[in-house]
Amino acid sequence: MAIVFSRRKLTAWCIAAFAGFAAVASAQAQNLDGPLTLVVGYAPGGSTDRMARLIAERLSPKLGVPVTVENRPGEGGRLAAKQIKRATAAENILMLGNPAVMLIAPLVIKDAGYDPDKDFVPVSQVSSYDFALAVGNKLQLDRAMFLVGRLWAHPEEAIFGVPATGSLPHFFGLMVGDALSVQPQIKGYGGSAPLAADLSGGSLPIAIDTLDSLYAQHVAGKIRILAVSGKKRASFAPSVPTFREAGMKIDADGWNTFFAPSSMPQPKVQLLATKIREVMQDPGLQKAADALYITPVVSTAAETAQMLKAYRQQWEPVVRRSGFAP
Repeated sequence: MAIVFSRRKLTAWCIAAFAGFAAVASAQAQNLDGPLTLVVGYAPGGSTDRMARLIAERLSPKLGVPVTVENRPGEGGRLAAKQIKRATAAENILMLGNPAVMLIAPLVIKDAGYDPDKDFVPVSQVSSYDFALAVGNKLQLDRAMFLVGRLWAHPEEAIFGVPATGSLPHFFGLMVGDALSVQPQIKGYGGSAPLAADLSGGSLPIAIDTLDSLYAQHVAGKIRILAVSGKKRASFAPSVPTFREAGMKIDADGWNTFFAPSSMPQPKVQLLATKIREVMQDPGLQKAADALYITPVVSTAAETAQMLKAYRQQWEPVVRRSGFAP
């Protein structure tokens, strides 16, 4: 027997069916279909790792799925990038990346193994960090302009220690040299710890590193930070002036940003961007980050993409002009 629908009944049925489909789609858009992995390309304990863990514990209840941090150290963070770019559309995975991996490595390494523009999609910037210019107590200087005068008089003393050659502090050191009209010699170390040890021990007069790496020694009186690179003073270091306040027209920073593999569907990218932004607005997270000398950032996916574009325009000429090759 044929079943005949009136036009009114058929219209009502279509509307109800569409509403049902829309409700399912909306529910799917608001939830992931499985656990989320946040990958850090470094060993546990660093500022990138600490930030990822602060976010993971607050992101999980918002997404309704487990969120774990997975450390994949190797090749200065590039190993993780090469692995994650191969992720499938079904995988729930993000990488917390920084400029060393997503900007510098592709510029100075002939084949880094990934293309940051083609293989990844920016999701959300979550933190920024300043660079610091510090001296050992042997120099007995307490103002940046005193150091400038000394380097102008003795340019051979412009030896800047950095945590590693090819690192962001390395290229920021070149920026500082340009601002001071001196040609610095860059002395690379095997990390921030040996750099700080030589600076406090007196065998290295000047160092440039991230503010969070040097600040504890500054507070302890073992070294003196003369200037920081931010546009404003760091909230946890209000007594340390910026370079501009010290008379040098220079500002720069670094960042930690979540990236998704380009295979991830756009609705999932937008969902993660929205939820991460909500997490970054949490006063409790902001307070915890501040205690770790990390500056939290609240950003949308669009704002993050714009930041990355401007950042490349600032740093790429410096890196290329340096002629650095690993």
